[in-house]
Amino acid sequence: MADTVRLWIETSHHAAFRVGGWAFVLHDGKGLSGAAGGERGASPERTALLGLARGLADAPATGAIAVASADPLVVGVPRRIAGFAKEPPALDVELWAQIGTVLKARKVSFAVTRSEPKTPTAFSAAWAELGRDKAKSTGDFKSPIPRTNLAKAGV
Repeated sequence: MADTVRLWIETSHHAAFRVGGWAFVLHDGKGLSGAAGGERGASPERTALLGLARGLADAPATGAIAVASADPLVVGVPRRIAGFAKEPPALDVELWAQIGTVLKARKVSFAVTRSEPKTPTAFSAAWAELGRDKAKSTGDFKSPIPRTNLAKAGV
C-alpha cells in the first residue's frame, strides 16, 4: 500500500439553517494537503458529495485511494452508485458523475472510521464544522487548509 493515497473526509450539516461544511486531509506519501468548504442550501448528501469530489480531484492522478470517513453518506457512495442502474440520481447529477468517473478509473476503497482525538478524522471534522459555520455567516466558499494547521492533523 505504499502507493496508496490516504484521504480522510468529514462533513457537518445544520438542518435548521440548511448549510453544510466539508473538509478533507490528503496524504500522498510526499506530504499532507487539505481543504475545507461550505455551502448554503445544501443537503447532507450534497455536502458529502462536495467533500468527496474535491478530495478525489486533489488526489494524484495515479495510484489507489483509500478513503476514510465517519460519515455514512461518504462511505455509502459506492453502494449508491451501484444502484443507479435501477434508480439514477435526481439531484447533484454533476457531482455523482464526477465521482463515478474516478471510481471507474481508479482503485478506490472506502472505510468507516471513528473520530478519535488527534486523528485526521477528528481534524477533518473540526474543519468541516468551521466550513459549515463560515458558509452560514458569509456564504459559499472553499479554501485550502494552511500547512501549519495540517501539521496538527495527526498523520
